[in-house]
Amino acid sequence: MNRIHLVVLWHMHQPQYRDPETGRYVLPWTRLHALKDYYGMVEMLREFPKFHATFNMVPALGVQLEEYASGKFNEPWFFLAYKNADDLTREDKAEILTRAFQVNQEHLMSRWPRFVELYEWSRPAGGAQALVTFTARDWRDLQLLSQLAWMEESWFQKDEVISRLASKGKDYTENDKSDLKQKQQELLRLILPSYCDAALRGQVEISTTPFYHPILPLICDSDIARVANPSTPLPRRAFRHPGDAREQLQLARQYHEKTFGAKPGGLWPSEGAVSNQALSIAAEEGFQWFGTDEGVLGRTLNIGFFRDSNGVPANADRLYKPWRIQLDEKSISGLFRDHHLSDLIGFVYSRMEAKAAAADLHARLRMLGEKVSSNQPLTVCLFLDGENAWEYYPGNGREFLREFYRGVESDPDFRALTASEAITAAGEVPVIGEIFPGSWINANFDVWIGHGEDVTAWELLWDAREVYAHAVEAHQKGRPGAPMENGLKEAHESLLAAEGSDWCWWFGPEHSTANDAEFDALYRKHLTGIHLALGQIAPEELAKPIKRRPEHALQLAPTGFLRVKVDGRETSYFEWLGAGLYSPERRGGSMHGRILYLHEMRYGFEEDRFCIRIDTFAETMSELEDPEFRITVSAPEELVIVVKLQRGRIQEFVVEKARVCLLNLESVAMAAFERILEVAIHRDQFDLQGQNKLRLGVALWHGGLPVDVLPAEGFLDIALGEDNFAWGPE
Repeated sequence: MNRIHLVVLWHMHQPQYRDPETGRYVLPWTRLHALKDYYGMVEMLREFPKFHATFNMVPALGVQLEEYASGKFNEPWFFLAYKNADDLTREDKAEILTRAFQVNQEHLMSRWPRFVELYEWSRPAGGAQALVTFTARDWRDLQLLSQLAWMEESWFQKDEVISRLASKGKDYTENDKSDLKQKQQELLRLILPSYCDAALRGQVEISTTPFYHPILPLICDSDIARVANPSTPLPRRAFRHPGDAREQLQLARQYHEKTFGAKPGGLWPSEGAVSNQALSIAAEEGFQWFGTDEGVLGRTLNIGFFRDSNGVPANADRLYKPWRIQLDEKSISGLFRDHHLSDLIGFVYSRMEAKAAAADLHARLRMLGEKVSSNQPLTVCLFLDGENAWEYYPGNGREFLREFYRGVESDPDFRALTASEAITAAGEVPVIGEIFPGSWINANFDVWIGHGEDVTAWELLWDAREVYAHAVEAHQKGRPGAPMENGLKEAHESLLAAEGSDWCWWFGPEHSTANDAEFDALYRKHLTGIHLALGQIAPEELAKPIKRRPEHALQLAPTGFLRVKVDGRETSYFEWLGAGLYSPERRGGSMHGRILYLHEMRYGFEEDRFCIRIDTFAETMSELEDPEFRITVSAPEELVIVVKLQRGRIQEFVVEKARVCLLNLESVAMAAFERILEVAIHRDQFDLQGQNKLRLGVALWHGGLPVDVLPAEGFLDIALGEDNFAWGPE
């Protein structure tokens, strides 16, 4: 077996949430992820001293962590969460209802039945009922639990105060809230020192990102997007400011050296976005290595990394090694993430038991060592967000990580190395003379410039950048009315923040949250701040939202009873007319790097059957070898339909109730798959006594792993009763 040099990079990133005008933190995500993720992710490595890792700390995040650690921050949600419940105004209560439940329900909220209870009570009339019916006890419990849910996982066992509050579960006092507030502030002070300590003991390498997380290739020249995708829409005037890209890198290096006591050797370019021009600047600024996605390497070398049934990629010997990019007189080494394995951690293993998931990942890595021929160790790179995936895991993913770290550390064929260590240990590094311009998402820049909303954002940035340039010129030439030095400095800070990638991440159809409006407004505030700092009136366009009203998923309730022929085809237009529909906004078959297979589902009732239809993305489904559908219907006992495909046809059809396979399937259910999956389940399989709803969810499995689900949250509630064109409770 070839030796595996494993490079794990955790990317720690939050945009600058502080309003440039008021100094308030518009959104609380930096603080909440600081409490839940940033400390524990690095601190748990103490348990595995031979496991070395790389942490990428975005400077814009680090600055916010410093402010939170100082205790001198202005975050309205923090102060509202700890305000005396007897003093809450109606406006306070409405804000609490908006913020408190923005948390993963399955894993973070469900730990406390009281939290779930308050959530259920808050739902009628869009929260209006809760405003008048919640007691001071209810508000106090909701305030505390909404904060306790985000605490560092290990503290639930190890810290006396957090353990006590978690066990108590309800009936909290103002003193309890005060205790939790102090613990949160204590934890915030520990975060950056823990990274410094891990780096000093040699277990961790800390890399950086351009200061405000801009897409460097687009800052250098927005027209580069057309190289990666010739059909990408572009602003009418190209944004070309390589000097800004250089400054974002210089500021990052300066911040890193000040905070961590050494210059950063490595760079995770924002979103893994690279181009020849951007990497040339990085190399000139002293960066020795960068990381990006395998898709960029594939397009650079004009090869593919298609996986076989064991998950081993074609051309694996070219993927699992560093490459040196020679750009004129400067060069820089590149590491390329295994997209498939990284996505398993980010999107799939959260649905599996921790030990099984860790064992599966370890086995897949060993398979690479056994199957890939190379005259040097395989450098396998797992790069992904260090915070966003864990709330979808039980226990914030800590058990999974411990099992994985332990397995790697105890395997003599593995070495878990930092990025710099891996490049040094790789031996001879091949050289190429250019890099294909792209990001870690589909090896292009479409997420940030591929939609009309993105283009509008770039146009507004271009205008503001020109206003700033003219102001600098006026100041340098001493023209009357030119802005003063402090005004230029303030405008410059807002400009750099507006160049960050996060704003365009939320524009366009690819991504959406409950906070879309706040992201949109904050971006326009940064641009407005440029004009105001220069003593100018901001243009009227900056008062208009860029983001259109988001559609997370189109959900339509049934409008009639059905008559379905279960044959795997849409037999006629009328067959599914009147069905309920769940259709998420999924642009193509991929979303932020994740391959998607399930398109939408329809459902409805006949007199004696419950019918389900699953539409897939044919292109991505065709790449799967023998997948299986698992449809779960709860009422309240779970009924699981398993449909296994082989060469596009049903190879096996199983129905399980209470984990027992049912016999005489013809009297239980039927299924067919050709262009669509159609399933019909007989009514007598459901115990509807006292039930007012069914719960429906579908998962697609492949190679022993769940690779996609509908809905993303897990289950769709389907109301019963003839008013809903459904069966009534019995």
